[in-house]
Amino acid sequence: MPDRVPHATSTTERGAFCTARCDCGWRGPARRARSQARTDAKRHLADAAAGSGSDDNGSGRPLE
Repeated sequence: MPDRVPHATSTTERGAFCTARCDCGWRGPARRARSQARTDAKRHLADAAAGSGSDDNGSGRPLE
């Protein structure tokens, strides 16, 4: 879709953990607190808007 936003985040839950994800392929670390996963997603969006071009998951480890 041409008008699709390249960075659209969401959270997913698996057991007791919540993970933030983005349509660009970014994935945050698993968190027990949903609020922290949402904070990870907001931080990713801010980094993307700033043009950091970072392809990591916010933990210093590259995406797998």
